Amino acid sequence: MTTPSNAVPESLDTQRVAPAVLSATRPLYWSIRRELWENRSIYIAPLAVAAVFLVGFLISLVGLPRKLRTLSALDAAHQHQAVAGLYDVAAGLILGAAFIVGLYYCLEALHGERRDRSILFWKSLPVSDLTTVLAKASIPVILQLLAWAIMVVTYLIMLLLSTVVVLGSGQSAATLWTQVSPVEMSLMLLYHLVSVHTLWYAPIYAWLLLVSAWARRAPFLWAFLPPFVIGVAEKMAFHTSHFANWLGYRISGPQAFNFSAHGVTTLALGEFLSTPGLWIGLVFAAVFLAAAVRLRRYREPI
Repeated sequence: MTTPSNAVPESLDTQRVAPAVLSATRPLYWSIRRELWENRSIYIAPLAVAAVFLVGFLISLVGLPRKLRTLSALDAAHQHQAVAGLYDVAAGLILGAAFIVGLYYCLEALHGERRDRSILFWKSLPVSDLTTVLAKASIPVILQLLAWAIMVVTYLIMLLLSTVVVLGSGQSAATLWTQVSPVEMSLMLLYHLVSVHTLWYAPIYAWLLLVSAWARRAPFLWAFLPPFVIGVAEKMAFHTSHFANWLGYRISGPQAFNFSAHGVTTLALGEFLSTPGLWIGLVFAAVFLAAAVRLRRYREPI
């Protein structure tokens, strides 16, 4: 039985189509890997903060057995606050470090490649400006996921060290494990990172990328001076503070996700998704990113 004459051409066409589909995301993947390789402070800074905090936490374990003995006289709310307080401090420090690193990265992402003229090399590669900007815009998201993983490991180390110290003093660690739930903490923090530090702060990161693509010098000044001037001008001209209040609302966020790491407040996912400020901010973020793509296409090295 003879093989149909069109069998080989069909298989060749299939082989040609598959690489084309795979290559659509490969430039973005390697662009993200390049950013992570060139900017090691993305994961070094949160790790350093976690390490310094753990050193201080080790010193504080000396008084943990005595602290647990006094908890029996407190109510459940104060017991939870006394035990989980240090875990909130750890989360705040690591989150703060990740947020600062994300802001600094966005300000330097597109300005730095023009300053050191490496943009000439990267533009010679078959990578579009859209892919490059999207890769740089994804770094703050990856940074939050790394911060979350570091926080989960930090929580587990803190809890295990506390358990060893408490058991070594002859006490029961049941109170400790009752007041501190690693699973609940991890889920709450993951929700906080996705909602606040990723979706809600998206226009802030996009604005900094836009300034980084536009400014020839001092991107930090150009990023923060215009909002300050607008706020002062509005106050002097109209005796109002609508713009300043709007900036404060964007930074602090709605009450839908103002909760602590140990889960005192319930997740308000539906309320958060129905907040108009969330979707308005995402629209501004898309506009800022589109403008950054266009600016990178025509900007020359500094």
